[in-house]
Amino acid sequence: MNEWTKETSEARNWFETLRDRICAEFEAIEREAGSDASFEYTPWSREEEGNDNPGGGTRGLMKGKVFEKVGVNVSTVHGRFAPQFAASINGASEEHPEFTATGISLVAHMANPHVPAVHMNTRFLTTQKSWFGGGADLNPPIPYDEDTAEFHAAMKAACDPHGADYYERYKEWADDYFFIPHRSVHRGVGGIFYDHLECGDRAGFDANFAFTRAVGEAFLSSFPRIVRRRMNSEWSAEDRQRMLEWRGRYAEFNLVYDRGTLFGLKTGGNIDAILMSLPPEAAWS
Repeated sequence: MNEWTKETSEARNWFETLRDRICAEFEAIEREAGSDASFEYTPWSREEEGNDNPGGGTRGLMKGKVFEKVGVNVSTVHGRFAPQFAASINGASEEHPEFTATGISLVAHMANPHVPAVHMNTRFLTTQKSWFGGGADLNPPIPYDEDTAEFHAAMKAACDPHGADYYERYKEWADDYFFIPHRSVHRGVGGIFYDHLECGDRAGFDANFAFTRAVGEAFLSSFPRIVRRRMNSEWSAEDRQRMLEWRGRYAEFNLVYDRGTLFGLKTGGNIDAILMSLPPEAAWS
């Protein structure tokens, strides 16, 4: 089996640092709203027969006045894919099912319908190959052009220094990926999505890791500003109903199509951490 590598440790340390900074910023927003809500952290350990070093992670969860439910999870796990699942993973196979994975996953469902929900995830995986993947997308029940433009501008600023075509390519990938085929609607107003940025050598790792860090910084610089802009907006019962129905679509996507949900369930992840993306309340008309 793969052992923890220097690169895995570097990526894990960054994801944990990013988690701490994001959680501190979200708690600061709660204080500004007059709330004392804080994140509760629950560690978990992965179990796998015959594996004495399977890893685990920490689930961070907060329920407050602004953030009705927000989860920020970091996990670092190590083991073997089930044979049938291995064939679907880049660099893995039935003959070589070993993997190591580390990443951060964030989903925020907001109390005010005028504040967009959001998702952000970045990760580093090693099989017979190693690569980065991730992205972030905005999911407003009531879209505002100003918020959409700011979020996309931040993602573009993260992309441009690393590849002239990155933003357009990864924006299109997000539009294609965050789509609900059975409803023929997008999950939100998009963002970026990337995967399989392979690290064939140290230079490749450094370049792709720098891009992944830029995505995390772009999220941290843009989303809290959008929250602060909208969190005191007045809203109606009709606005709340609209939000609940959009949450239902979000839940449908994550349970039916989301790769991260499937990966977590197929690799023995913590069920509560995997399903923390689901909203605390939703509605179907």
